[in-house]
Amino acid sequence: MMLFGIALSVFAIGFFCWLLFTLAVYALPFFVFMTAALAAFHHGSGLLSSIVIGLLGAAATLGVGHFGLAMTRSLMARACIALLFAIPAAVAGYYATLGVANIAIESAVLSQILAAFGAVIVGGTAWTRIGASARQVAVDHSTSRAGPTSTVARATGN
Repeated sequence: MMLFGIALSVFAIGFFCWLLFTLAVYALPFFVFMTAALAAFHHGSGLLSSIVIGLLGAAATLGVGHFGLAMTRSLMARACIALLFAIPAAVAGYYATLGVANIAIESAVLSQILAAFGAVIVGGTAWTRIGASARQVAVDHSTSRAGPTSTVARATGN
């Protein structure tokens, strides 16, 4: 029974690490969701309307980010947009790593070093994912501008 508990703990830690790396890209929209929802609730909106306002803000943030990545051709502008999404992901990675490190390690200095390392890893992963989605959107966008004749040619194999 003890081995089952240890194996389940290792699985749970692996699952939460996967979840952190996967959802790190959505740290900025989640922050906007929480800020908008709490501000709306604080100013007298009901619970349901506050959640709807937060969801609209998060969707707008994600939509504007993806639209900006899809429409801009400037590498510097794309890097700035990706940085806007990667910085909150790095902060989330820092605090998630710090929480785990504080459980397992007594040294505060070593916990801070590991948390900084975790922030770099999670922020870099988010940066890479945003960059990959930007490249995919750019490829889709450039092929959609090719015109109807190339679409027909691709469909017929010519």
